[in-house]
Amino acid sequence: MLTRTIKSPNWLQCAIPLILGASGLLTQLYAHAAPTKPQYLSAQDSDPVNMGWMQGFPPPKDKQLKFADGSFFEFPAMRWSVVHMRDFMPTVNVSRGLGTPSTLAYQLDPKIDALKFRPLQGKQDITWQDSLALNYTDGIVVLHQGHIVYERYMGALTPDKQHAAMSVTKSLTGTLAAILVAEGKLDDKKPVIDYIPDLKNSAFADATVRQVLDMTTSLQFSEDYANPEAEIWSYSAAGNPLPKPQGYKGAIGYYQALQTVKKSGQHGEAFGYKTPNADLAGWLVARASGQSVNQLLSERIWNKLGMEQDSYYSVDELGVPFAGGGFNAGLRDMARFGELIRNHGRWHDKQVIPAQAVKEIAAGGSKVAFAKGDHPELTNWSYRDMWWHTGNTHGAFAARGVHGQTIYIDPKAEMVIVRFASHPIAANSANDPISLPAYAALADYLMRVKN
Repeated sequence: MLTRTIKSPNWLQCAIPLILGASGLLTQLYAHAAPTKPQYLSAQDSDPVNMGWMQGFPPPKDKQLKFADGSFFEFPAMRWSVVHMRDFMPTVNVSRGLGTPSTLAYQLDPKIDALKFRPLQGKQDITWQDSLALNYTDGIVVLHQGHIVYERYMGALTPDKQHAAMSVTKSLTGTLAAILVAEGKLDDKKPVIDYIPDLKNSAFADATVRQVLDMTTSLQFSEDYANPEAEIWSYSAAGNPLPKPQGYKGAIGYYQALQTVKKSGQHGEAFGYKTPNADLAGWLVARASGQSVNQLLSERIWNKLGMEQDSYYSVDELGVPFAGGGFNAGLRDMARFGELIRNHGRWHDKQVIPAQAVKEIAAGGSKVAFAKGDHPELTNWSYRDMWWHTGNTHGAFAARGVHGQTIYIDPKAEMVIVRFASHPIAANSANDPISLPAYAALADYLMRVKN
């Protein structure tokens, strides 16, 4: 396959923090920067280890990657960067604590690689193993009834490294909010400004906490990179951790940027996937709990499950965690989190988070509101507490992030899939035609094995 490296416009560095958390933003960016349809190196040919990014002391100039000019997030270089985000930007830690890592039982199933399924609109079957390279998978682990039945590492990812979770971060933020709602510390029926009066002149002045968590706010917020006047530019510049250029007069940090967002339409009517909602959810979590999202995540979850590694968030100039897309973690630790959610908040027979919080997440949101949104390809889906609900017969729901990140939970099949990836196209619509039928086929297979 041919390759066409997309060179970043000189403004890409301003947008990187938002791109990491926003669905489809890079797709729009590439469409603007390159009118012709790009062709990419295959997963095998773009292997980041073989390509030698950032190897040497110093690395050769043609192998050096930088945050300031956006080169670290150009394909194929981004296949290395997603496992080294802390090398490029300031971060805050999510401590796992000092305890011994919890044991994950293994019952590896060698037959999974040969499992066949038909991609959406596909003309022939492919195998599970083939699907991994087609979706540029960096690492994947599958749990069935709490046991690891499948685990693979590719690209730059190894068991001891963390990978960028992109917008899967939003589901972590939504989970923290759901915990606080279940505990009565955050009232999802109340107006946002009851917790954050600073937003009284913003689009969120008459929005409820629930509308924010389900992304049914109506915001005047364009994420069209072809439009130099789009709101994404000022918002992205505010969240960028690099020093602001001389003469800069915009907002500094996510909190100030949220105060500038304007309203367009009526809240509560339609689903609109916009990253500022997740940043606001992080602010709400902090105000309601008295802790930043990284501190609360450590205390309530990462410290409780016997994680193997610390995780971390990228931050803005003021050290505020990027609650919409800045989380990075190890693959098996994300599997532990997924299993916690599948088990209704229980871990090793201990109730770690309220079962009610998970019940609300797993129930899904308004299908009517979702259908009015901008995802016509996801028929019968919904969105609740920043989790995506498939609406399928298994009640499967997922955390999803650009370039192929996911935590996919199938309650009926008792299955959790965690995948990290570095697909050259940001939007999940690029990998869903393979990934979604692959997950469904594996769920059916595991149910047959069980029986």
